Amino acid sequence: MIVETLFLGAVALLWKLIPKTRRWTPEEQSLPLFEHHVFVCHNSRPEGAPRPSCTSNGISDLHTRLQQLVKAAGLGSTVRINKSGCLDQCEHGPTVVVYPEAVWYGNVRPEDAEIIVAEHLVGGRPVERLRVAEECLNTKSCPHRG
Repeated sequence: MIVETLFLGAVALLWKLIPKTRRWTPEEQSLPLFEHHVFVCHNSRPEGAPRPSCTSNGISDLHTRLQQLVKAAGLGSTVRINKSGCLDQCEHGPTVVVYPEAVWYGNVRPEDAEIIVAEHLVGGRPVERLRVAEECLNTKSCPHRG
């Protein structure tokens, strides 16, 4: 009984010493939320792998170009360009997905970055010629899979 009381007292003392959850200042609370999150696949597989890679060496000129164009368009505080691991759309790679709309783009090249930024991120219209077909998303029976 004495050991339990001492233990509970020690836990209560430690609890008081743990910093409380950080509180956000009014200025931090007013920061704009991202309107779009853009994920660019950076997956790289060894040569001879059964599925293709979105990058050959883990470096993506596409990612860099999207970042540059988003910044140039003044969208740096509302659009986030992210590197991602495998998005499981390898046969359509390089692959890009834009949220919150969940628009999937396939076979995207660095030169396509300009139209994605201008039409989709600025204009609000997905680029239809780059979209991955709905029947190919989240399925094992995509006709592009070998």
